[in-house]
Amino acid sequence: MEEPSMPEASPAPSAAPTPPAPPAPHVPLAALLAREELGLRLIVGSPDVELHWVHTSEMADPYPYLLGGELLMTAGVQLTDPERYVERVVAAGAAALGFGVTPVYDTVPEGLVAACARRGLPLLEVPPRTPFTAVGRAVWRLMAEARHRELRRVTEAQQSLATAAARPDPVPAVLYALASRLAGRAALYAPDGTEYAAAGRPVEPDAAAALARLVRVLGAGARPASAADTAGGAHLAAYALGGNQGLALGLASGRREPGDHTIAGVAVVLLSLLTAPHQGADEATRSAALVRLLLGAAPADVAPLLGEAPWTVVHARGEGVPPSLGTPLVDAQGDAVRALLPAGRGLAPHPGWTLGASAPAEPSDLGAADLQAARALRRAQAAHVPLVRHRSGGLGALLDPEEAAAYARALLAPLAEPLTETLRAWLSLHGNWDRTATALGVHRNTVRQRIARCAALLEADLDDAEVRMELWFALRWL
Repeated sequence: MEEPSMPEASPAPSAAPTPPAPPAPHVPLAALLAREELGLRLIVGSPDVELHWVHTSEMADPYPYLLGGELLMTAGVQLTDPERYVERVVAAGAAALGFGVTPVYDTVPEGLVAACARRGLPLLEVPPRTPFTAVGRAVWRLMAEARHRELRRVTEAQQSLATAAARPDPVPAVLYALASRLAGRAALYAPDGTEYAAAGRPVEPDAAAALARLVRVLGAGARPASAADTAGGAHLAAYALGGNQGLALGLASGRREPGDHTIAGVAVVLLSLLTAPHQGADEATRSAALVRLLLGAAPADVAPLLGEAPWTVVHARGEGVPPSLGTPLVDAQGDAVRALLPAGRGLAPHPGWTLGASAPAEPSDLGAADLQAARALRRAQAAHVPLVRHRSGGLGALLDPEEAAAYARALLAPLAEPLTETLRAWLSLHGNWDRTATALGVHRNTVRQRIARCAALLEADLDDAEVRMELWFALRWL
């Protein structure tokens, strides 16, 4: 006996309680009956019921100790009123009753058989050679096997969905894989319940209408993450996708398996990623922009496809994993990276990499911004700092740009590359030979020779601070 004696005073409720979720997959009673070593015999009732656990009790009234869904095992030690006993067992929500013959009864009492038959409670005969613990162990072994099958099914479904997501047309592929795994229908819906992509078997009109209503529930008010219903003989479920698209995944299947919710959850994550808008521009839009450029469109006309101006040009050099700049517009070549990102987006140093950033620029000025980013990167490398931004404004902003540029071209006309760039780097680094050599990637003696050549061609004294200042402004305007 497992529990102390209790008075039979607790009234039976009007309806059986709803069993809590079982700790393992349910086991069909038929699977337990098929275990020949147990020798169980079904006397009355259907073998199609599902067992969630096993409980043994010799109480005259086991109702207070049942959760629902059990195979209740008893030898009838305190069985005095079979009708009342079965009434209480059914009210508690037990799935089936197992009666052990001997030592109390040599056969299953006829009154118990009749009471179970009247109330539709499956009744098993447990032979004397089979201890109740063997029945319980068999149920738990069947549950473990069912759990293993479920995990394997979920794992295979995850692999199938991931493979589908990597295909050229991923959204239809994921829907098809999901519908195949659930043996039903999978569809994407707009917030108003309109279906625009689907795979799998069609469903009855009533079920289709009910699924559309579920989708509208997801798009209203507090927006729950999921909703479920049954209609037209089908199990229905709807899941809201992530992001701001307002899309939903709708599922319809003939039956609901324990792992279906997990499989659907994987599909929801994949479809959320596949349908969410990418930062900056998705690949199709970027491809359209590239085609237009190749066919002669002006950058200013193509740039709106990629996002809102102004843009910041970033140059980076380093080793290891390239910096994550939060933009898909990246040109990575070995240890060098160039990128375009919206001007308002933050930019932070990246370990192992040196970054230079331009001033915000409109599409028509991206060429100049590219030069700014390149110069900022050189300054960062020379100064051994992780990030340098282009500086604009100051006294130079007070002059007319066109007049200043014309003066700069005339002043610096005698110089050609690489003299102009060497002079620019040398002046920006305050005449430091070693740092200029590092920035340009040449020997310091080469820097000295080029600066001396600049002084000769310009007929200028580069030791004069005023001359240096004028040349620096001219280089900026140039």
